[in-house]
Amino acid sequence: MPYLHPPLKPLPLACLLCLLLLCGSVCQAQVQPQDTVQQQLSPQDTTAQNFNDRVIQNLKQMSERKTIMGKLLKALLDFDRNEEEVYGLDAELIQKEYELHSYKIVRNIDILTLDPFGYSVNDTARVPRNFFEKAGNSLHMKTGRGEVRNKLLFRKMEPLEPLALVESERLLRQTRHILDARIIVNEETTTNDSVDVFVITRDIFSLGGSGSYTPSSGKGRVTLRELNFLGQGHQIEGTYKFNLNRPRPWEVAGFYTIENIGRTYITADVAYVDENYYKEKSFSLHRDFYSLNTKYAGAVGASWVDERILLPAQPDDSVARYGFVGYTRQDAWLGRTLRFKSYNLGYEPRGRIILGARVINTNYNTAPTDNFQDNTLMLASVGYSIRKYYKDRFIFGFGRTEDIPVGTLFSVTGGYQDGDVWDRRYFGSSLSFARYGTSFGYLYSRVGYGSFIRDDRWEQGVLDLEAMYITRLAEWGNWKLRHKLLGRGTFGINRYPEELLSINNESGIRGFRSDLVRGTRRASFNYEANLYTPLSLLGFRLATFVYADLAWLSYGNQSSPFSQKPYSSYGIGFRLRNEFTSFSTIQITLGYYPQLPPNGNMRDFRLYESSAPFYDFRNFQFDRPGVAEFY
Repeated sequence: MPYLHPPLKPLPLACLLCLLLLCGSVCQAQVQPQDTVQQQLSPQDTTAQNFNDRVIQNLKQMSERKTIMGKLLKALLDFDRNEEEVYGLDAELIQKEYELHSYKIVRNIDILTLDPFGYSVNDTARVPRNFFEKAGNSLHMKTGRGEVRNKLLFRKMEPLEPLALVESERLLRQTRHILDARIIVNEETTTNDSVDVFVITRDIFSLGGSGSYTPSSGKGRVTLRELNFLGQGHQIEGTYKFNLNRPRPWEVAGFYTIENIGRTYITADVAYVDENYYKEKSFSLHRDFYSLNTKYAGAVGASWVDERILLPAQPDDSVARYGFVGYTRQDAWLGRTLRFKSYNLGYEPRGRIILGARVINTNYNTAPTDNFQDNTLMLASVGYSIRKYYKDRFIFGFGRTEDIPVGTLFSVTGGYQDGDVWDRRYFGSSLSFARYGTSFGYLYSRVGYGSFIRDDRWEQGVLDLEAMYITRLAEWGNWKLRHKLLGRGTFGINRYPEELLSINNESGIRGFRSDLVRGTRRASFNYEANLYTPLSLLGFRLATFVYADLAWLSYGNQSSPFSQKPYSSYGIGFRLRNEFTSFSTIQITLGYYPQLPPNGNMRDFRLYESSAPFYDFRNFQFDRPGVAEFY
């Protein structure tokens, strides 16, 4: 069940909204200086000066006053700083010039790691210029060069494999504590049989956190995280909640991750969660298909879970009914890729055949119904994957370089479940693809189906459909606009009574919350327009958005969700994000809900904060064999 944020008090948040909008006006704007000569030649330019230029000019004049506000603005804001130019965007990462260096010997690898504030991977001459940048860097421990070297897919004095340069750059950029990375071949020293490589990375400020507090009830939450402990890439996160309702006033959760242990690309995860209605202790070691050339992947893990689940509502129920389930689980899987031979030196085919096998052993110590049985599930899958990446900005980030996955993934999974009470087979299949173009945008589509088969009866089946389209970036100076559209459908087939879908938050309608609005078939449509502004305060960039959400629910195998009246939401909000830090995106949303749930816990208008992403890329990296999810 998705986490529901508690409603916030309208008056304080309304004041905060006004304050932040004022701060958006009182901000640094990354605009090009105007040509004064051209203004003299074209007087109409001064009268047709755009809104952004007028705001910046007024704020600059305010900062020159000898008042408290003027001194504060002068200390905090930089009006003359231009937006950093990023090279190589809108280009496929598989660049032709890199193919010229395939199978050459890597003679030298020079690594430069940069602090988060004031530096640039595209301009190494840039240095921190103000007190805040220098102070922030003094509190930060840079990533060790050995940690960067462990991420590289090429080694000194070894032949350079095809795609190794661009895949290494992508892996560095996808590391949580690294903001951006560039890998450059020194063309001046390159020979016919050897190359020198220069690697530049820029960190984020890895120490961060978040929190919330509701004055009326005294409830609150504090989260602290360190994504790069001692510069070694270890990730630590802890959350504490206080002044909660029954049965206990506090909750705690902790997570610890070690990435890429000893150059093996094996990651260790440890989790401890002690909440009122969910408890978990888990440990796992896993190695993913992190690059196109990865041959082996797999994982082993164990978990102990106790949680509360929602039970089907009875006709006369006015409140939700719950049951408790507790289990232990051991999980192991292994995968192997097979790549096609290429007789063209320097060209690497992107297509891969992937084989996988998995065993999951589950033992229940608490079960609310007879549908939960101890069992061992054995799965095997075969798939075909083609994937590549492009680079762009302002899709989900606020100006950082983003890697856009495109390609095709097809898989077929079969298995057998050996249970204490009954045995059954499993069959599943999925197909997905994505395309990207600078003038077209990004399009993703997926269809998947999976079901168990017991005594020739198909049960616990699910048909899953998804399509997402993101328009190309429209720009007006430093103002940028993108539209996002997402359509999803989840159709349960002979599901168990306690398996129910919701439309809460990321499941359908953002800001929606109800335990009684449930079903077995769901369809949803989400639209969002994002306007990225040139306004920022202390590195926090401002983006505004409007959205519209629709969701349909029905119950039963023969029912159609479109036969029911849809729930909907319409709203507006803004986001603040500093890409140089590990702080979550600050998002404030005002939503309107024409149709309210029957439990009466919502109002027509709701002002709330959320940091959970609603849209995201779907990768074409083959994952472990599994059962089609129903949530």
